[in-house]
Amino acid sequence: MADILSLKSEVIFHWIAVGFYIMSTVAFAYSVSFKKHNALKHGVFFTLTGLIPHSIALGIRWNIAGHGPYMAKYEVLSSNAWMVILMFLLIGWNIPKIRSAGVVVVPLCFLMMTIGLFTNPEIRKLSPSLSGIWLVIHILFNKLAVGAILISLGASVLYLIKKGRARGEFFDKLPSLEVLDEYSYKFIGFGFIFWSITVVAGSIWANQAWGRYWGWDPIETWSLITWLLYGLYLHLRYFFKWQGSKSAWMLIVCFVFSVITIFIIPFIIESLHSQYFM
Repeated sequence: MADILSLKSEVIFHWIAVGFYIMSTVAFAYSVSFKKHNALKHGVFFTLTGLIPHSIALGIRWNIAGHGPYMAKYEVLSSNAWMVILMFLLIGWNIPKIRSAGVVVVPLCFLMMTIGLFTNPEIRKLSPSLSGIWLVIHILFNKLAVGAILISLGASVLYLIKKGRARGEFFDKLPSLEVLDEYSYKFIGFGFIFWSITVVAGSIWANQAWGRYWGWDPIETWSLITWLLYGLYLHLRYFFKWQGSKSAWMLIVCFVFSVITIFIIPFIIESLHSQYFM
């Protein structure tokens, strides 16, 4: 009975967090659409406020389940959003000019959470194959990669918006086009490193769980494709000096593939990973 009440309170805290993230999204969208730079402060405030009930909700679930929030769509989507929001706030604290990327980052996070809340919230026990430190490393760095990729995407979108509409006091207060382009490049560099660790740790865990390092499972295959695409992006940036709009658009294409890999393939194609994403 106590667990049932706790789960109900966990769902309530999740919806409270979604409410604050929606208000944050409105503030960020208002700031960009109407060129109101001060509205960014409200966006950051609502995001930080939403992170509090979000953290409480995940903590309640972790305590009841006895394992981290990574055993079902409900948990995976929520914990992904939590990690991205935390990274965005920490980076925004150290680099205030990147806060405008919240116009992309925050709505994608509350969308993840909302989709998760309409899936089955049932607590699932951790199977023997889904355990060990390499699984934890695999999951942690995957979530860090998602965060870095979304922040990089936000910088690229701001670049394209500023280049297309590039006049006005609000856009003058944004980082320059060169700086936005550089932020996008640097965060993808971090994302690529995190994704690489994800793949390596996943291979080691797969060998422990299934007796092989690589089996061309659909998720493994798509993870490799996404890793190669981001590697190609970095290669073109570094060796062929791809910058500006074509670099931003290529990053968007890479992002689409990462969405397919992380949020579509695991949920629609049956594989060895299915027990993790059900």
